[in-house]
Amino acid sequence: MDVLKILAVAGCGMGLIVIVELIRRGRLKEKYSLLWLFAGTVLLIFSSSRYLLEYVSSLVGIYYPPSFLFLLAFLFLLLITLHFSSVISELAEKNKQLAQELALLRQEMMEGRGRSGVRNDAKG
Repeated sequence: MDVLKILAVAGCGMGLIVIVELIRRGRLKEKYSLLWLFAGTVLLIFSSSRYLLEYVSSLVGIYYPPSFLFLLAFLFLLLITLHFSSVISELAEKNKQLAQELALLRQEMMEGRGRSGVRNDAKG
């Protein structure tokens, strides 16, 4: 086993350990960690088996196997960006809805104060 392969496997293994530790400590939610765990596992598999990397890259039509790893990394980043964009869009919609509900509650509260004769100022 050559040094580069050992470093690649150790790096992927450490990456997976860091992801699991972040999940365990609650700093990374489970639903967001699935893509990271998947990517780490795929990289670990391809790092540990050069034959598999060469075979899959030749199936795809890529004749330089490290280029296939860059393609996988690019696709992973594309997926994670798409995933985070959908999460951000959902949160923005929820934020807008909450702001509208808060404005309606404030308006109802102010109208209720006006009807009861309570003044808003400190002299009151």
